[in-house]
Amino acid sequence: MPELAPGLVYFPDFFDRAAQERLVAGIRDAVRAAPLFTPRMPRTGKEFSVRMTNCGELGWVSDTKRGYRYQPDHPVSGAPWPPIPDLALRAWREAGGYRLAPEACLVNFYDAGARMGLHQDRDEAALDAPVVSISLGDSCVFRFGGRERSGKTKSVRLHSGDVVVIGGASRLAFHGVDRIMAGTSTLLPQGGRINLTLRRVSAG
Repeated sequence: MPELAPGLVYFPDFFDRAAQERLVAGIRDAVRAAPLFTPRMPRTGKEFSVRMTNCGELGWVSDTKRGYRYQPDHPVSGAPWPPIPDLALRAWREAGGYRLAPEACLVNFYDAGARMGLHQDRDEAALDAPVVSISLGDSCVFRFGGRERSGKTKSVRLHSGDVVVIGGASRLAFHGVDRIMAGTSTLLPQGGRINLTLRRVSAG
């Protein structure tokens, strides 16, 4: 598989169309149990441009009261998160190859105008475990660099069914989504992109 940078591995077309449809159906079930919410930046209270929910034992949330964190329940309903879909776990096993199971699966929904600024995934104790990212729906421009926000970056287009593993020397690389390419997929009837990121939170 192509290595975009040391430890940053790209698996194009990991899921075929039928698997993508099954995965979307599983995410819809998850959203019924744990509705989408809009996280806020800890310092400014500004809303993220994505809506999100989680699956797994833990879910990632952000607000002005307690900042970035993982917790076992939905921040609005207080209900436990639904289980991670089996197909997402397959990507963790086959592409991620980590010895322990993921504890969290973030579900981010991007509409045509949403984006995600450059950031590091560093709220986990298990920094030896990779982050496994699954793209569904419209394509996006994914940008990645090194461990310094001001460092040089590169971009690649991610398409529906693609998987990216962020691990090894790139585990703390800055990365983000510059834009959504509306109308590039028919997977989601209303358009947009769903991104699943599987993570191991606790050190094993």
